[in-house]
Amino acid sequence: MTAFADMALAELATPALLLDSTILARNCEAMAQRAAHHGVALRPHLKTSKSAEVARLATRGQAGGITVSTVAEADYFAAHGFLDLTYAVGISASKIEALDRIQRTHGARITLLADRVEAVLSAAEQARALDASFPLLIEIDTGGGRGGLAPDDAELLTVADAVQQSEAFTLAGVLTHAGHSYGADNRETIRAIAEVERAGAVHAAERLRAAGFPVSVVSVGATPTAVCAESLAGVTEMRPGVYTFFDLDQVARGICGVDDIAMSVLATVIGHNPRSGRVLIDAGALALSKDSSGAQFRDDLGYGLVCPAEGGAPLAGLHVAELHQEHGLVAGNGDLQALFAALPVGSRVRILPHHACMTAAPYDRYHVVRAAGADVHAIWGKTRGWQAGTLDA
Repeated sequence: MTAFADMALAELATPALLLDSTILARNCEAMAQRAAHHGVALRPHLKTSKSAEVARLATRGQAGGITVSTVAEADYFAAHGFLDLTYAVGISASKIEALDRIQRTHGARITLLADRVEAVLSAAEQARALDASFPLLIEIDTGGGRGGLAPDDAELLTVADAVQQSEAFTLAGVLTHAGHSYGADNRETIRAIAEVERAGAVHAAERLRAAGFPVSVVSVGATPTAVCAESLAGVTEMRPGVYTFFDLDQVARGICGVDDIAMSVLATVIGHNPRSGRVLIDAGALALSKDSSGAQFRDDLGYGLVCPAEGGAPLAGLHVAELHQEHGLVAGNGDLQALFAALPVGSRVRILPHHACMTAAPYDRYHVVRAAGADVHAIWGKTRGWQAGTLDA
C-alpha cells in the first residue's frame, strides 16, 4: 500500500512510525556504492523494513533479489513483484507447502537454506509430495555461533550430497552471516570479522567445487561487515539489512551517525511524575521494543533518544529510561522543573530507536516525511507476523 498524504505530524495518532525518505534514500545509495566497489550483488535483507517501497529503493540499480526471514515476508514481497527471494532461515518441512504456493502463485523463485542432512531430507520429502522444487544454500558458520557448518566441517560435503541426490533441491552455493560483528564496537575489529566471514564462506565454496559440486552463490551479510569489509574477493553477493534505517545500536558501534537514522517513533507526552523524576510518553515496550544491546558500549542511550517532534538532533541529556507495555519513561540529567517545562503534557517528541528491526516489526505502516520538520507526504504499507496472507491493507 502506498497512499499519498498531506498532513501535519500533529494530526497523527500516537505512537506512530515515522520514516525520513531523504535519509533512507541516502543510506540505500551508500550501500549500493559499497556493493559496486566490491563487485558483488546487493541482496538487501528486508526483515528490517518489511516494506515494498523500501525494497524498491534498496534494490534500485541492482539485480532485484532480496532476502527475507519469514513466510509472511516472502508472500508479501512476491505479491509486490519481488520474485527472486532468499529465505534466510534454516528450512523446516512445515514451511514447504506455503513457500511452494508462493512460488506457483506469483512465479517467484525462493532459495532455501539448510545446514543438516536431516533438514534437507525432511524438507525434500515434503517438496516431492507437492512436486515442488527449490534452489538451496548451505549455511556456513563463520563465527556467529547461531546456525551453520564450520567451513572445514566434513559434514559440508555430506549435506551437499543430500541436496544433489534429492529430486526437489538443487545446490546453489553457500551463505553465512557474521552476526557476532554486532558484539564489536570499533571498525578495526569489525574489519577483522568481515575478513573471517569472507574467507570462511569462500573456503567452504572452494571445498564444494573441489568435490565436484556446483557453487554459483557465495553470500555474506551483516550491516557492520558490509560497511567495514576491505575485500569481498570470491564473494558473489552481500545481504545487509538494518543499513536502510540504521539505529542507535549501529551508532553505538561507530557504524553510522545519529543523523543517519531514518526511522523514529512519534510519541505524545502524557504525564509528569515528580516523585520518580520521569516524563511519561505513550510509546512503551510494544512501540519501541526493549532491545538495548548497544548499551554494552554506551550508557547514555537507554531505550531510545528523545528528539523534537519536528526532527533534528536529540535533546541533550534526555533518553527513554524505562519501558512498560504502553508507557515510556523519559529521564533527564538536569533540573526536574526544566525537564517538565521542556516536555509539557500534550507535547510531542520523536524517539530514535535502539534496534530498528525490532521497533518497526509490530507496525502496519510508515508515515513518510522528507526532512526534519516536514509534514507527512505519504503512507507506506508493510507486512508483519509470520504467516502468508499478512499483506499490508
